[in-house]
Amino acid sequence: MASMSSRGSGSWTAEQNKAFEKALAVYDKDTPDRWYNIARAVGGKTAEEVKRHYEILVEDIKHIEAGQVPYPNYRRN
Repeated sequence: MASMSSRGSGSWTAEQNKAFEKALAVYDKDTPDRWYNIARAVGGKTAEEVKRHYEILVEDIKHIEAGQVPYPNYRRN
């Protein structure tokens, strides 16, 4: 399974991802022009790019919840 960064969603900075997360909380599925508003909040992305970024995120979450992504093996000290 490819990660979000390697699936053609383009390059997203940490700042853009943080703005994206915040904007998702502000502009829910019932918001008119949701993707346009989120793109404006993120900056440097189109409405189509933020919508695709969201769709990839949802797919990744589905894979994680289905147990298809192993948990990291953290060391215990």
